[in-house]
Amino acid sequence: MISKFIFNSQYLFEELSSYDKEMLQKVMQVKNYRKNEAIFTEGTIPNGIFFLKEGKVKKYKVDNDGREQIIYIYNAGEFFGYSAILSNDSYGDTTQAIESSVIAFISKEDFLNILDQSKAFSKLLLKSLSHEFSVMANLMTVLSQRTVRERVALSLLILHKKYKSDIVEDKIFITLSRTDLANMVGTANETLARILHDFREDHFIVMEGRKIQLTDLESLTRIANIYR
Repeated sequence: MISKFIFNSQYLFEELSSYDKEMLQKVMQVKNYRKNEAIFTEGTIPNGIFFLKEGKVKKYKVDNDGREQIIYIYNAGEFFGYSAILSNDSYGDTTQAIESSVIAFISKEDFLNILDQSKAFSKLLLKSLSHEFSVMANLMTVLSQRTVRERVALSLLILHKKYKSDIVEDKIFITLSRTDLANMVGTANETLARILHDFREDHFIVMEGRKIQLTDLESLTRIANIYR
């Protein structure tokens, strides 16, 4: 059930034909981003889309009080920034690298040309947009209706799934900063620290510095109430 809180665009590129992949690869301009470097900011006009080749990127909004709310974290293999172009609108959020990342840029002109040429890519993007809408609706429901403890458990499960795709070993460590995790949950750092302490005392998680390892997925799933 955790899948209803995670975008399914990570494998979009892999589902394309060799011809479509080649078209995209030919127009990709690859750039390295430093940790905390912005990719685009809310309110700016889009001039292309992005494909995350390596690393992780957070998608967030800032409220009127200057507080950051992380909406989503992108993994390697995911496209982002295309909804603004398809809707002919400005970016509705800000994206920033949360670790050193390699990101490919595809200009708006090239992107629209490929959409015209590839029915498969168009259909996959439409399917991905539809799924993203459902994911965002689910996440907004969680933020408005669940307790902080439930939100922390759910956020840890989501991050476990995201970091798992990078790992071939048994041990999966979440390395998101405490501030970013608090902003993802929608709570204060102090409240997050207390709940993480409780989870550690109950042996649901292990913490090594800023690293978090989930050791009792079943209990965290029960706390998160993801079947509700």
